[in-house]
Amino acid sequence: MNYELFIAKRIIAGKKYKNSISSPIIKIAITAISLGIIIMLIAVATGAGLQYKIRDKMAGFKGHVQIINYDTNNSNVSTVSIDKNQEFYPNFKEVEGIKNVQVFANKGGILRTQTDFEGIIFKGVSTDYDWSFFQEYITAGKIPNFKQQRTKEVLLSQTVVNRLQLKLGDTILATFLKTANSKLPSNRKYTIVGIYNSGFAEFDKSMMIGDLREVQKLNKWTENQVGGFEVILDNFDNIEAKGEEIYSAISGTLNAKTIIDSYPNVFDWIKLFDNNIWFIIGIMILVAGINMITALLVLILERVQMIGILKALGSTNTSIRKVFLYNASYLILKGLFWGNIIGLSLIFIQHYFKIIRLNPETYYVSTMPVHISFNYIILLNVGTLIMCFLMLILPSFIITKIQPSKSIKFA
Repeated sequence: MNYELFIAKRIIAGKKYKNSISSPIIKIAITAISLGIIIMLIAVATGAGLQYKIRDKMAGFKGHVQIINYDTNNSNVSTVSIDKNQEFYPNFKEVEGIKNVQVFANKGGILRTQTDFEGIIFKGVSTDYDWSFFQEYITAGKIPNFKQQRTKEVLLSQTVVNRLQLKLGDTILATFLKTANSKLPSNRKYTIVGIYNSGFAEFDKSMMIGDLREVQKLNKWTENQVGGFEVILDNFDNIEAKGEEIYSAISGTLNAKTIIDSYPNVFDWIKLFDNNIWFIIGIMILVAGINMITALLVLILERVQMIGILKALGSTNTSIRKVFLYNASYLILKGLFWGNIIGLSLIFIQHYFKIIRLNPETYYVSTMPVHISFNYIILLNVGTLIMCFLMLILPSFIITKIQPSKSIKFA
């Protein structure tokens, strides 16, 4: 029989334990543990949520890896064409973990109405395009149909539609800049069949999605000439390794750039979230541990007479320390239980009801995204339990200083 655990249970179940002088201290310690795990869960959920949502949105607009010509400048406009007939298209057989390879071509232009105008990037795509990203963010209309022989249907953002005071089904006049093959600007009319709102202001304010054949005609390209290829991966976490594999597998005249290479400032910024999360976790565990140390010391000092009696009956210092460490562990687990209940409830409320709003100009999202996995929950709880328990071992040595002869005589 584990008599240390038996005594600890009797102490916890006793009425004196609940009505003792230490009761307020114990409640404060439990509350500190609960608040700590709540804040840690929210910090991890929001930090990971922002990271995943921002990178998924960027991949939705640009793909995980772009294969382009070395002669192409750093702008978003496709200036030099690539032959569509490549060994890696439509199926990239030499590299595993690739979900889709899709062609694209970008063209800079201006949308004009009778009273206003707006600069845009016309992104031409084909029937191989993965629309799963845009289907999530379409607020009105539908995806353009590129299976027709010729289509003037385009997908435009809510931001541009609002600025130009347009609506679904309107026809919009677009003027495209001259190229080496076309000395004069080209005017085209397009029909808005779909409106999307991703919340990623940097792309929403400028991106119009349409038929690749329109860009080919504007640039006077053949049907086998494209601006580049977007590679969609199965797992974003492997993007750097897969980017190197793709680069090694393609022709020496082509370049492969991951979105991390294309937008280093954005990804450096979201990496800072990890530092903030670790800082918050460290502070919360420290605060919770200090509160538990205080509670443990109060519990020990309140039961000096009991400690003296146990020592007189032959209990060792180690056994008595175990009694109080079991007691403290119960308090930690109780705090973790309520902290998880409240913290996860708040996370699920935000996930389903989108209560907290953000400025998309600053955070690239319009609502605070949250992401939490079972592994995160287990690691946070086990880590907090272990760290707090380790912090309690040293203060428990005060038991060794209590002498039975001095403590029992006041019983």
